[in-house]
Amino acid sequence: MDLDTLTIHDAQDLLEAGEFTAIELTEAVLERVLAADNDVQAYLTLTPEEALAQARAADQARAAGVADPLLGIPLALKDVLCTEGIHTTCGSRILETFVPPYDATAVARLKAAGAVILGKTNTDEFAMGSSTENSAFFTTHNPWDLSRVPGGSSGGSAAAVAAAECLGALGTDTGGSVRQPAALCGVVGLKPTYGLVSRYGLVAFASSLDQIGVLARDVTDAAILLGAIAGHDPRDSTSLDVVVPDYVGGLLQRIGKGTDLAGVRVPDYAGGLLQRIGQGTDLAGVRVGVPREYFVEGMQPEVERAARAAVDGLAGLGAEVVEVSLPHTEYALPVYYLIAPAEASANLARYDGVRYTMRVDGSGLEGMYKATRGQGFGPEVKRRIMLGTYALSAGYYDAYYLKAQKVRTLIKGDFDAAFERVDVLVTPTTPTTAFRIGERTADPLQMYLSDVLTLAVNLAGICGLSLPCGFDGAGLPIGLQVIGPALGEERILRVAYAYEQATEWHARRPLQ
Repeated sequence: MDLDTLTIHDAQDLLEAGEFTAIELTEAVLERVLAADNDVQAYLTLTPEEALAQARAADQARAAGVADPLLGIPLALKDVLCTEGIHTTCGSRILETFVPPYDATAVARLKAAGAVILGKTNTDEFAMGSSTENSAFFTTHNPWDLSRVPGGSSGGSAAAVAAAECLGALGTDTGGSVRQPAALCGVVGLKPTYGLVSRYGLVAFASSLDQIGVLARDVTDAAILLGAIAGHDPRDSTSLDVVVPDYVGGLLQRIGKGTDLAGVRVPDYAGGLLQRIGQGTDLAGVRVGVPREYFVEGMQPEVERAARAAVDGLAGLGAEVVEVSLPHTEYALPVYYLIAPAEASANLARYDGVRYTMRVDGSGLEGMYKATRGQGFGPEVKRRIMLGTYALSAGYYDAYYLKAQKVRTLIKGDFDAAFERVDVLVTPTTPTTAFRIGERTADPLQMYLSDVLTLAVNLAGICGLSLPCGFDGAGLPIGLQVIGPALGEERILRVAYAYEQATEWHARRPLQ
């Protein structure tokens, strides 16, 4: 089997045809991990015995007539999701020995679907970072160029998918942490609408922004994974009680008024309406918008050219391209870095050495708190806790946190207005391709700017997807972001699928 090109849906067809068994597939992926992960370093914890036992059970279920799109498929989990009996460290020394007594809902749903869980992937500590360099254990390397970052904070999951060390993975997205590493690693990453996927069992960073997402080889696989984990969960008070559609079947359904992408409107960042190219009808009826604010100063020219070419490609498929504006986008970065650290400072207060985290003795209770948190947390986590505590403190709450929440409402209003005119928005996912390891660690602001094009989606609580749309001169992947309204996953998947089918960017793989 060719793991470099094998997708979930292709593997499922081959399993059904008896070309190989789930055990054989799992063994092949584990062999790939052993061969590649010394260089890539995507995994924090590998669970081969458990994986092979799950694969054996999947083969037995298939023999008994059970059919499921994920039955026997080897997957990986970002190490911020609780896994019963398996370490969940959140990339932090303070949770280095923590073993949860239960599975997160998303994990339980994957297991119920017959998936094979290979292990836990590396992450920036408590998901705070854009490069996976903030992991307390080691830095994950980008499979396309081992001297570069894979993005973050779901860099381990994205790198594992790109390097064929799993067929798909779960990540989390608080400000772009699924979409940004997907773009830098040349895979598909989908951040669902806030509340569509249960956060029960997800170790919280910023509770109003966190959302579990998926990373996959192609759009169809992303749809399969989302369908498996989406849905209401009474254990999560923010979980939406909505019917989960057939995302895979929806890839071929009508969008808008046309039969594919024709009629979909996308804003043209250059200003003015792009003319329809050719007679393509794949996107007939779809209105696609490209916000001009998303072509930021300092953007890598190759990224801008690739995104412009992708919009031309959507127009060629029949999409109607129109200009839109999201005027409050420029405030997304400061708003995010007030709200997210404020929520983090509250969520991380529980790690005090008293209950289940590491404990470092000190002089009295206060001394123990200081010693435990001082040694248990890394510098980025400490930085964000201090920022958040300051923003929430007496005398500053109204000036910073409350004002940020008001601007967040304006940002959401911009998206609401845009989606009255268009079906989806299309932007670059990141302003640059993957940067070199160590290049931005001394400059937190430059690191934060890595997510400048993804943050607003989390602030608005809507959905977004990144998929490959080209390569730069160094052979590094470039990502295109497709944004939809709340519960607009069917739309963004359909548009992304049409673009993917008309291009070959997703077929190119590293380590071949």
